[in-house]
Amino acid sequence: MMTRRDFVYGLGASLGSVAFSSLLAAEDRAEPKPHHTPKAKRVIFLMMEGGPSHIDTFDPKPKLAELHLKEFQRSGKTQSAMSSGKRYYVQSPFAFHRCGRSGATMAKNWEHLSKVADELCFYRGCQVDSVNHPTALYQMNTGNRFGGDPAFGAWTTYGLGSENRDLPGFVVLPEISYPQGGAANWGNGFLPARFQGTPLRPSGSPILDLKPMPEVTPEHQRLNLDLLSRLNTEHAKNHPAQAELLARMESYELAFRMQAVVPELLDITGESKATLELYGVGREPTHEFGKRCLLARRLVAKGVRFVQLYAGSWDSHDYIERAHGSLVKRVDQPIAALIHDLKRTGLLEDTLIVWAGEFGRSPDNGVRMGTAFGRDHNPKAMTIWLAGGGVNAGHTIGQTDETGAEAVECVHHVRDLHVTLLHLLGLDDNKLTYYHAGRFKQLSQFGGQVIKDLVA
Repeated sequence: MMTRRDFVYGLGASLGSVAFSSLLAAEDRAEPKPHHTPKAKRVIFLMMEGGPSHIDTFDPKPKLAELHLKEFQRSGKTQSAMSSGKRYYVQSPFAFHRCGRSGATMAKNWEHLSKVADELCFYRGCQVDSVNHPTALYQMNTGNRFGGDPAFGAWTTYGLGSENRDLPGFVVLPEISYPQGGAANWGNGFLPARFQGTPLRPSGSPILDLKPMPEVTPEHQRLNLDLLSRLNTEHAKNHPAQAELLARMESYELAFRMQAVVPELLDITGESKATLELYGVGREPTHEFGKRCLLARRLVAKGVRFVQLYAGSWDSHDYIERAHGSLVKRVDQPIAALIHDLKRTGLLEDTLIVWAGEFGRSPDNGVRMGTAFGRDHNPKAMTIWLAGGGVNAGHTIGQTDETGAEAVECVHHVRDLHVTLLHLLGLDDNKLTYYHAGRFKQLSQFGGQVIKDLVA
């Protein structure tokens, strides 16, 4: 039978259920604390859904110019591939250059990000297991490609709690269309439901029931809450073991406080014209992602522990010059602005930024489509970059082979990346466990190791 708690969570992302989740997040771990001194206190995770091509963004492969339109190497022989159906090498349509004092290599169309290149740590050695979008997204977000496990943000709030009890600890900023795999990408899995991510709707009210009905004044709400509190207190005297009743009583108070805090927090109209222009808010194509990046800065500044932003449509099987070119224009300025703004406000030092997709792309395409060159999925090579929060900024770690098909230096499974991110947050993956289904479970599934080269 459905319990009362199941019913409450079944109500969806209304203000009441969000408040209830935030309240209960501190119930079992009243005083969460890191296992060792952290380098980062919070995370902003920039998820480029669809699998951006490392070969066309941050990992140039000059060899592909020599192999362009030659048959993909299979048995030590390379031939011209003019017939349809054959796989053939494809050179990048983008020019590259070195940026900053660090000499980081980036495609030239990253005009704004190149200006903060020295804040970035590029990692080219990560590998995953799946070539399918939903399973690869699940693995990048939860460590388990089959879904159902807690998201990285859920583990983070489970381990560290929230810095602001008036706000959810784990917030997700999706596009109008959810990523493949849906809300399970930020779910709580086997952790208590209070650790799930809270998605803010990209249009309309960010959280349902955020504002009371027009005829309901704050004074009326206060009187109603006082009456409800007296009735519940009398009831609780006869049921002293009902901890959920006491929690629900407090959740109403939290929801009341959130109505005062959240609307102002999510309203960016009070930002200066210079700040809005910095993020590209108010003009295309940067407006939507710029708003989310600015909102991420506002959220972490108010104590939200983990914020994840989604930018989709990176799945470029054809027309990669047009597709990736357009996508870079959407996210380049907002991301650079986020890094600049966090540094300006002193937050970058202990805010960990992660930029990643679910996998990389191949150096070849399976079907020739005139000049509409694209790339297939590639779980064996990808570029992820980190910034802030104690990372080894100004360095490029790892390497892929001469065509970008596979990582060959400082190669690590994504579980090691997760362990490293937890380490930067002061958490030990082997100690951050939860007893479920007869054993203690952890983010890495089977244990992993810190990628020391990524840590300053």
